[in-house]
Amino acid sequence: MRQMAWLAPSFSERERGVLLAVAKAALPAGARLPAAGADTVARVEAFFLEQPAGLRAAYRGLLRLLDGAALLSHRKGFAALAEAEGLALLESWRGAGLARRNALRMLLLPVKALHFDHASTYRALGCVYERPAPAAEARPAYLRDRVHAASGAGGALELECEVVVVGTGAGGAVVAKELAEAGCAVIMLEEGAYADRRDFAGRPLENQRKLYRASGATFSIGNVLIPIPLGRTVGGTTAINSGTCFRTPEQVLLRWGQEFGLRELSPERLAPHFERVEQILGVAPVPPEHLGGCARVVIRGANALGLRRHRPLARNAPGCDGQGVCCFGCPTDAKRSTNVSYVPLALRAGAELYTGVTAERLLFEGARVVGVRGTSSSGHAVTVRARAVVLACGSLLTPILMMRNGVGGGSGQLGKNLSIHPAAACLAEMAEPIESWSGVPQGYLIDEFADDGLLLEGVATPLEYWASAMSAMGPRMVELAEAYQRIASFGMMVSDTSRGRVRLVRDRAVITYNLNDADVGKLVRGVIELSRIFFAAGARSVISPVHGFEDLRSLADLEALRRARVRASDLALSAHHPLGTARMGADPATAVVDADHQVYGSPGLYVIDGSAVPTALGVNPQVTIMALATRAAQRLAARLG
Repeated sequence: MRQMAWLAPSFSERERGVLLAVAKAALPAGARLPAAGADTVARVEAFFLEQPAGLRAAYRGLLRLLDGAALLSHRKGFAALAEAEGLALLESWRGAGLARRNALRMLLLPVKALHFDHASTYRALGCVYERPAPAAEARPAYLRDRVHAASGAGGALELECEVVVVGTGAGGAVVAKELAEAGCAVIMLEEGAYADRRDFAGRPLENQRKLYRASGATFSIGNVLIPIPLGRTVGGTTAINSGTCFRTPEQVLLRWGQEFGLRELSPERLAPHFERVEQILGVAPVPPEHLGGCARVVIRGANALGLRRHRPLARNAPGCDGQGVCCFGCPTDAKRSTNVSYVPLALRAGAELYTGVTAERLLFEGARVVGVRGTSSSGHAVTVRARAVVLACGSLLTPILMMRNGVGGGSGQLGKNLSIHPAAACLAEMAEPIESWSGVPQGYLIDEFADDGLLLEGVATPLEYWASAMSAMGPRMVELAEAYQRIASFGMMVSDTSRGRVRLVRDRAVITYNLNDADVGKLVRGVIELSRIFFAAGARSVISPVHGFEDLRSLADLEALRRARVRASDLALSAHHPLGTARMGADPATAVVDADHQVYGSPGLYVIDGSAVPTALGVNPQVTIMALATRAAQRLAARLG
């Protein structure tokens, strides 16, 4: 934390006392780890000083709510309760309805994260905490001369080009590169900064604040709260994803042809675009030496159960050395996210990049879109006039920009049809060392159940992240933390039939998503199948994301879970693949963009990102988005002549 963060309090004395009592009750001393105490509270307070006032106020409200609950139940404030009484009250919230469970989750998340994210904790557990920062390197001329921080312009900017691309992720960066190499004058606008591998060398929590939109606090609301983290940096979410690469499944492409009239998106016609993307990204399976301990356990369990369809995942990371922090920026530049692949290629071909620009308004001549106006981080106007405007802000932000400008709404589908691939993870307590921090976090795949819409993929996160995601507290939480070296983890995601929506409410984006019973069933099945694999591999216990079944000890527990009625609100989920909110289709009555990605009714405006993907894919979407963007760029270049 920066030293200045300690100069002013975030909380009142009473609130601070409640927070201290919460920390002590939830995280007592273990055999090797000290109890949470004043240092933990100070780190939480410093963290909230760096957050928006609204988030700080919400957290203070949670502290007051808990204090009020203690007054009602014990006739004294939470800070005055004995530690056992405090833990019992917290446990009662953990077993309560969705509202109190979510309140407890939000209350404990920063306490756990900031308590465990400490060098002394990692040293006590024998884990790697800090890695050496890479040496500074001279940047090529095109990176020095064609990347501009808009805030440094000293005033308003007026620019012209053939194509302006808003966003530098899987869609925007690919379009910019392909168009620039075709001879078009291209300007890229990016809201975030251009980080390099030296910026990625910090701790994950630090990088999350730097590289993620809203420090990672983007989420959907509905019958279950689902975080949907997004990148806010050059490279977009490709800079903070796992690097997993799949082609679009053939049955999905065939469905698009039948249901949306997109027959030209056949496997055969898209094959050259997939090949081009995979060659640029260096896509290849994870080598055995970097699969890590989690994959070793899952392979053993899958083989013991006779599962046949499992293998190393394909990734865009040639030269990976398995440092295990892919989702917080690759510190070696091995992962070819667009910040180290397509964006530099676009710049080398003559494109220009302006960072720190928030796009706000489209420019029109009649119905035709002829440019975009935004604001730099220093508050100055940035106006770019162009023959074509490409929106590539992602499925949650592109439709909001369109709504603010009154475009794309003719079919009534803008902002609708949101699929997210809901995901969850299980942890297994093993007898053997796992060392999940060494190796590729998402390096292995089980697709035995893919035909039923369920994919099992590796996932491994730093101690502070999986501790924060767990509902456990008290001695059990500390017991699991001290077993960190022996914890294996793996994840699952479903090809969702549920759909959500992105709305503009009082000029703010609101994401709603309700998980239907069919998708709940798929996720519960995923927990059961993955737990069977872990038990077959010798797990002592499995920590699951299902309320009431968090600590599974035997196959009998799995049978009880199989018979239980699980609701969406009983699941602890995340999602990383928002798609479909400006979907492509041949019929303007049911789609937002046509087969060339041009917005119906708005000539000159194109949507080339996950928003245009018509349906859920059932696999990680970055290569799909990139292949569609490659095709779209080639068509746009031909149109511009």
